[in-house]
Amino acid sequence: MRLIRNILIGLVVLVAVVAIVGMFLPRYVSVERDVIVDAAPEAVFPHVNSLQSFSEWSPWGDIDPEMVVTYSGPETGVGNVMVWESDHPNVGNGRQEILEVVENESVRTALDFGDMGTAEAWWRLTPEGDGTRVVWGLTADMGSGPVGRWFGLMMDQWVGADYERGLARLQETVEG
Repeated sequence: MRLIRNILIGLVVLVAVVAIVGMFLPRYVSVERDVIVDAAPEAVFPHVNSLQSFSEWSPWGDIDPEMVVTYSGPETGVGNVMVWESDHPNVGNGRQEILEVVENESVRTALDFGDMGTAEAWWRLTPEGDGTRVVWGLTADMGSGPVGRWFGLMMDQWVGADYERGLARLQETVEG
């Protein structure tokens, strides 16, 4: 009986420690990846200023070729909206809308993953030599609970690999 009581006390202490530590983890997480594209910002910009063009080099299209994507609003710039639906757990469902554009410099979007939460993503284009440094970033609020904050520790690994694949595809598309 004493063994069971000690195991239960140990489990309660472990859960408490995990929860308390989780509360001190960062609420907001950021992920950024970059690539140098051998083209001027003016050549790269159309590929990030349109969610239809983004779909051509997005890393998630290959994961689920059955993904259903619909677009609304203007074809480029502020108000361009993409909604996707997928049964694949690595793709899921969501909505992305372009919120802000600085021509040939940056595009900022809002992401809504439904029950999974919201995030903000962006692309920054900076001339570098004869090319353009493209930075693709994401900031997400992991919430006030410890579970979300623990998941936040893994965001860079999860999303970073997809961003690297996407940027490589963008590079191939623009330089192609």
